[in-house]
Amino acid sequence: MKVKPFIVPHDFTTVSNIALEHAVATAKPLNAEVFLLHVVSKKKDINSAEEKLRSIVSQLETLVKVTPVVRVGNIFEDIGDFAAEHHAALIFMGTHGAHGWQHLTGMNALKVITRSVVPFVIVQEKTPKETGYNDIVVPLDLNKETKQKLAVVANIAQYFKSKVHVITPEESDEYLKQKVKGNIVFAQKYFIERGVHVTTTVLPSPGFDKEVVKHAVSVDADLIAIMNLNKNNFLGVLTATHEEYIITNDAQIPTLIVNPIEGINTLSVDFNG
Repeated sequence: MKVKPFIVPHDFTTVSNIALEHAVATAKPLNAEVFLLHVVSKKKDINSAEEKLRSIVSQLETLVKVTPVVRVGNIFEDIGDFAAEHHAALIFMGTHGAHGWQHLTGMNALKVITRSVVPFVIVQEKTPKETGYNDIVVPLDLNKETKQKLAVVANIAQYFKSKVHVITPEESDEYLKQKVKGNIVFAQKYFIERGVHVTTTVLPSPGFDKEVVKHAVSVDADLIAIMNLNKNNFLGVLTATHEEYIITNDAQIPTLIVNPIEGINTLSVDFNG
């Protein structure tokens, strides 16, 4: 069965190269193809962009197939569309300061991500370990949609033999406390059934986004997995503002972001076509 490819939007910045490194590191154990995508606004810029992408690919010493692609369009639309057309498994994207044509920091990154049915891995300037993602932190709040990301995390964890650290918010209300316990049991069972080593931790609910990053640093995490809810919900603690904080965290830990699909509680996702 053919493995689904990965997409790397590239704007010729250092952080885009780092995103490519993450994609290649993840693609290797799967033997997945990587598409290196650059979006231009005018046709006259195609040749120059293609030449630059070919130069980047030629410098890669990897067994993974990397295919450069230039498209004319709008980056806020074309990344998601391109990934959907190629049935991609993941999109690896660098986020940086307000320079270059992407301007992908915080909320702007979320605008790009929101259009996509394909999960994103957002990286900063931290290069991947040779061993891949050894430790993955998974904040699990009380939104039922957050369970959908477990399938994506489980697949990554299986390939890298990662340890998964599930963290949930502490609740004083008895009803919500039971909901938290139910989520912990669900997550433990889900990962254990798939042969994934899992730990669970309850952290303070106030400032949960900061607690997530702090815990990720304490376990030397290589990835934080969140659900892009992009809405306020009294049963959820990760709003768009919290997501922005995690995406641009000072520890520069990459963030896996999954968009929810309405009407289902869990999501069957794998890297195979």
